[in-house]
Amino acid sequence: MSEIQVWSLVFVGLSFAIYLSIAWRSRVKETKGFYVAGQGIPAVANGAAVAADWMSAASFISMAGLIAFMGSDGSVYLMGWTGGYVLLALLLAPYLRKWGKFTVPEFVGDRYSEYVRLIAAVAAIIVSFTYVVGQMRGGGIVFSRFLNLSIEGGVAVAAAIIFLYAVLGGMKGITWTQVAQYTVMIVAYLIPAWTIAQKMTGFPVPQVTFGQILAELDALSEQFGLSQYTDAFAARPQLDVFLVTMSLMIGTAGLPHVIIRFYTTRSVRGARFSAFWALLFIGLLYTTAPAVGAFTKLNLMQSVDGVAVASLPAWVNNWAATGLVTVSDSASTITSLSNDPESGADLIVNNDILVLATPEIAGLPAPIVGLVAAGGLAAAMSTAAGLLLVISSSVSHDLYFRVVKKEASESRRLLVGRIAMGLAVVVAIYGGINPPAYVAQVVAFAFGLAASTFFPILVLGIFWKRANAIGAASGMISGLVFTASYMIYTLDVFGTSAHEHVFGISPEGIGAIGALVNIIVTVVVSKLTAPPSEHVQEMVEGIRYPAARVEAPAPE
Repeated sequence: MSEIQVWSLVFVGLSFAIYLSIAWRSRVKETKGFYVAGQGIPAVANGAAVAADWMSAASFISMAGLIAFMGSDGSVYLMGWTGGYVLLALLLAPYLRKWGKFTVPEFVGDRYSEYVRLIAAVAAIIVSFTYVVGQMRGGGIVFSRFLNLSIEGGVAVAAAIIFLYAVLGGMKGITWTQVAQYTVMIVAYLIPAWTIAQKMTGFPVPQVTFGQILAELDALSEQFGLSQYTDAFAARPQLDVFLVTMSLMIGTAGLPHVIIRFYTTRSVRGARFSAFWALLFIGLLYTTAPAVGAFTKLNLMQSVDGVAVASLPAWVNNWAATGLVTVSDSASTITSLSNDPESGADLIVNNDILVLATPEIAGLPAPIVGLVAAGGLAAAMSTAAGLLLVISSSVSHDLYFRVVKKEASESRRLLVGRIAMGLAVVVAIYGGINPPAYVAQVVAFAFGLAASTFFPILVLGIFWKRANAIGAASGMISGLVFTASYMIYTLDVFGTSAHEHVFGISPEGIGAIGALVNIIVTVVVSKLTAPPSEHVQEMVEGIRYPAARVEAPAPE
């Protein structure tokens, strides 16, 4: 066993012991504790948990890799994912917390009708399954490299651990585990970034110093046959950049596993402050990611530039064993680089390895490599646990309890929820082993689906009293079918052939168009049919005010 694997086992083992002990101490026996942590989580802790829930394997493992190869076009992920939290904090979180329910489909059911709740529950399951696939893949990559397992074995081990602590503690256990996971994650991300910035520029603040290397990075990128890091719209048309950013923003604000976190606070005020703390904690990583992408890409190219295949650095061979780095059989020296397996370049590097490989590429000591491995697993597991809880609550609370057996006891509902979580893990393992794209791209697909289903219905449900059940149902189905159909059309999934992007719109950006379809259909159908009852309209009116309004007496 190598020194890197020893340190990886040490950090991963210690972090797992912490997570499982928290889950055991937080285990619950009632549905309120299982689904919303008894609504007793402080705002700061909930903000850290939201950040961990949010900063998934896509953010920690894949985003900097995408930025490294996409250059400035990769900013769509930074702008979309952080901007979405602003929308969430302003338009949804406090109002949904005031409504006071367990799940997003439950709000939809109360606001519209029971059959719309059913549609929302199914949509939540679809979105969460798509998202959790990326997390399982991220966990598999970490285990594959650092613990000498196959990708398949790594995915299975990650899934088993996630299932264990999610089932034990429910939302309460997941919340406090995510606080610990955020700590591990951010330390594991910042320490290598600071160290590399100091090593390459003489000043340990990567956000400030990475501009010093951009000219050299651009020149070397061109030499390797890549677009310049600073080129705008090199990887995407300008229209698609806008649509992807918008899709990620409104998808963020509509994600069920993120929204449900704001149900766990003690008050509406706590929900607002949770959003503030979450943005602060997320910003620490998101302002660092472009620098990590730039530093790592430069280090990578410098370490292989003109090097004979037989003399490549150790990190290439280490990652080649996982199948995520490939050296061309026809190459004698490395003169070209790509992240596209079809490019024919001398060296093919998968986007998803760059952050995990950063310490090795930069020649940092083995303990830092092990710390990054623990951070990658924390990122994947924190989000996967929240997603599994959404799937569990959608099946047990919104389908089983509300539709199948309304008289079910709490213990029975918890049992159904845990069984649903187990089945979800099995399906997610398969998706993690056979993902349709890179981790961040798979996650972006989930955001597109959330953007086209939940965001329009939630915003209209809060701010437009005239929106009715048949309009909401028609809008959600239209948005979901339109968006999913385009994704399947443009991707090689379910055995179908991938097709060209229509008007240059990528599957990551189609969710914004799907949301527009949803809004138009909802508004038109609502206008053509009967309005909601007076009772529902009064509830909608009341949700937007911090306290009950008192009518002024009429003047005499």
